[in-house]
Amino acid sequence: MHQARTTCPYCGVGCGVVAELEGERIVGVSGDSEHPANYGRLCVKGSALHETLGHRGRLTRPRVDGAEVDWETALDAVAERLAATRREHGDGAVAAYLSGQLLTEDYYAANKLFKGFLGTPHLDTNSRLCMASAVAAYKRSLGADAVPCSYEDLEEAELVVLVGSNLAWNHPVLYQRLKVAKTRNPLMRVVVIDPRVTDSCEIADLYLGLKPGSDARLFTGLLAWMADKGKLDRVYLAQHTQGFDEVLAAAREDDASVEAIAADCDLDPERLETFYYWFASQLHVVTLYSQGVNQSSSGTDKCNAIINCHLAGGKLGLPGAGPFSITGQPNAMGGREVGGLANQLAAHMDYHTPGALDRVTRFWTTGSLTPTLPEGPGHKAVELFEAIERGEVRALWIMATNPAVSLPRADRVRAALEKCPLVIVSECMADTDLLAYADIVLPASSWSEKNGTVTNSERRISRQRGLLPPPGEAKHDWWIITQVAHRLGYGEAFDYSHPCEIFDEHARLSGFENLPGTPGERLFDISALAGLDRAAYDALAPIQWPVTTAAPQGTARLFEDGRFATPDGLARLIPVRPRAPEQALCEARPLRLNTGRIRDQWHTMTRTARAPRLMNHRAEPFIEITPEDALALGVGDQQLARLRGAGGDYLGRVRLTKGQRRGEVFVPMHWSDRFSGNARMGSLLEAHLDPVSGQPESKHGAVALEPLAVAWEATLLVADDLAVTPGWCTEAAYWARIPLAHGQRWQLAGAPESAGRDWLAWVTRELPVAPALWLDDPTGGRLRAAGIEDGRLRWWLMVGPPAELPGLAWLDERFAEAARGEALAPERRRRLLAGCDDGAADSGPVVCSCHQVGQKAIVAAIRGGDISVEALGARLACGTQCGSCIPELKSLIEEHRTACAAEEKAPCEP
Repeated sequence: MHQARTTCPYCGVGCGVVAELEGERIVGVSGDSEHPANYGRLCVKGSALHETLGHRGRLTRPRVDGAEVDWETALDAVAERLAATRREHGDGAVAAYLSGQLLTEDYYAANKLFKGFLGTPHLDTNSRLCMASAVAAYKRSLGADAVPCSYEDLEEAELVVLVGSNLAWNHPVLYQRLKVAKTRNPLMRVVVIDPRVTDSCEIADLYLGLKPGSDARLFTGLLAWMADKGKLDRVYLAQHTQGFDEVLAAAREDDASVEAIAADCDLDPERLETFYYWFASQLHVVTLYSQGVNQSSSGTDKCNAIINCHLAGGKLGLPGAGPFSITGQPNAMGGREVGGLANQLAAHMDYHTPGALDRVTRFWTTGSLTPTLPEGPGHKAVELFEAIERGEVRALWIMATNPAVSLPRADRVRAALEKCPLVIVSECMADTDLLAYADIVLPASSWSEKNGTVTNSERRISRQRGLLPPPGEAKHDWWIITQVAHRLGYGEAFDYSHPCEIFDEHARLSGFENLPGTPGERLFDISALAGLDRAAYDALAPIQWPVTTAAPQGTARLFEDGRFATPDGLARLIPVRPRAPEQALCEARPLRLNTGRIRDQWHTMTRTARAPRLMNHRAEPFIEITPEDALALGVGDQQLARLRGAGGDYLGRVRLTKGQRRGEVFVPMHWSDRFSGNARMGSLLEAHLDPVSGQPESKHGAVALEPLAVAWEATLLVADDLAVTPGWCTEAAYWARIPLAHGQRWQLAGAPESAGRDWLAWVTRELPVAPALWLDDPTGGRLRAAGIEDGRLRWWLMVGPPAELPGLAWLDERFAEAARGEALAPERRRRLLAGCDDGAADSGPVVCSCHQVGQKAIVAAIRGGDISVEALGARLACGTQCGSCIPELKSLIEEHRTACAAEEKAPCEP
């Protein structure tokens, strides 16, 4: 066994990972104690990385028009069809849609091919959906797409403001760093600004549960308040900025009184003014913001409203200070560095950057090959699929993303893909929604196989190392791109044999004609990393850009000298006039829809669902709503319900929560048609875009909610190796598939017309193994049955509400025994319909995914006297690894201590 260092492929924190290898297997992972992003910490997703690996479910051979082919045939088909499209319809008929999951080297090769040599500007990325507004705001104000802060600034701040960021769930390791820093510095304050009470509120000194979409009003009000109270840094404004008077005038166009702002934001005026006073009175303030701010039709303005306040108070370029946009994806920033957005060229040069077109053309000219760069920006993500729908774009190459699920008006996106004459998909998984629309499928390498670099939220470049060979015939994305380039006649410009050569070119371009004080000066510069040989590239330690001869060890914090990346060195304050969400509420859709990630899942679950324990915290698609709204709408906790949006429906299980505002609901973004029917969040949203960034408004949908009428609910467990065709998906009113360690769980519900079903006849028809045991209660609408073959459990069925389920770990272990060829022991066969051994308790819904500790076990321990997180950890181990479940543990402690007190048991006694 040996160890190797690499980087986590999930969120933008960019945690270092130490992988334990046995031969060609990764058998365990841990946090890298030497990596400055995480110092040894990992969240539950990162801790389960090794559980997501393996060849099962991977794409291993290319396909052309549905038939498996060899690589030569596939690459020839890609090149010939792209060339034919360009000949017949022009360069602009070709496009690419990329992903923040790609490595920088993959991104660089793709951008160079499409913009440089295919001559199309239509190359965009799914980063448009999460970071585009933050990028546009930084560029408008600071002159560059440059996050000014480092993670250390969170630890050095006197005040940390979380806006539209559930840091505890979406960036858990960074949240743990902040939590530790707050413990060490009792004077640090944390403010959470979010419509929902999330787990991030655990460490909040002040919570502002504002009305969705009112962020800009809150921060323009803060600016006016600072001016009125004499809390501006007039010297900083005069020496390092311009535009303040216009910005203040815009902020005062609306009533700038605290009472008026509080009314518009639906906040308590006293709490609002407390925040204003804290922000204005402290110099070392970090405002950390994410998708709750970005994913808006006015997201760029909201980001600029935040930046304006930092500039007005001189709270930037200092330790513990600055506006900090926290990135969603592991390499969203690396993709932007190379030009992965449709409005970019390369190396932080845009089409309008003086001399950029000529500069990039000269740099990419190789021998007799001269690039043919487009003259202006291309279609941004949503606009790109609208162009496909219109027939303007006729060939699309999609890499490492799933737009059939993630974009707004997802059904319209699917129709566009169906219509597109040529869809090429580079993908590592064999079962994604997108593959149904692909004419050519190219099997790509994945995490632990890929070899290259990523850049995290604090501008830190880290190595993601290839530790295992790709399965079957899967190839690296950069290799696929270069092979197509060779077949198109551009081989001389794509003569790469290793990703270090691409990185070297990327580094050289960043420094090309990039001299201080010249028209070509750019903040992004890693030219000091040019010239690394393979050994030095492989050994590259994490480093923050800029990395230049003047700063060979990197740069932790930007703008410390007060000079910005604008032509005159002055930061721009941008006038902001708050606007309401474009998706307006109405009688037909009266509820405000919020969307987002959940703790244990990532994107559309193609990776995380391969680790069954990550499915246990939230096993099904859900709808969070207040108890009061649920009562008014006639739905109860754990009941199935339907959301109706402008673009489609969503089915999920109701979760009652006091953390939701009245008149609002929350749904997760992760479920696709591979895991549930009608649970795609994107189908509920209209495609309203920010006019500057092109980012869609994903946080402010408008929906109606109603109960889902069902006659029955059932749970079917099926062994992994039992060949089934799940026809129940088409006949059920609702279904969800939940991977287990050794089988699949199907959660089903039937429409009223299916009442009175003969379940024994149904299982005999649907499953290849006949029922061997059953217990039927037709009067109560209950049944339990099991299929046994050669003494081994093959399937298990319970007809009844999920609340009646036993803990499923015992049944899943029976599937494991079956996979090993072991027959059921007589005593276990007798307990099969009960679903557990005598005395085996159901631990309830999983709270701690690291140690698989359920809610019922935790509540029992609390009632037994374990009334602290530490006591629960000592007894059950929950909360002792990644720490993500600690806020939920505290909520359970508070809830059940209160219940004990009501029962006159104080302290809680068994």
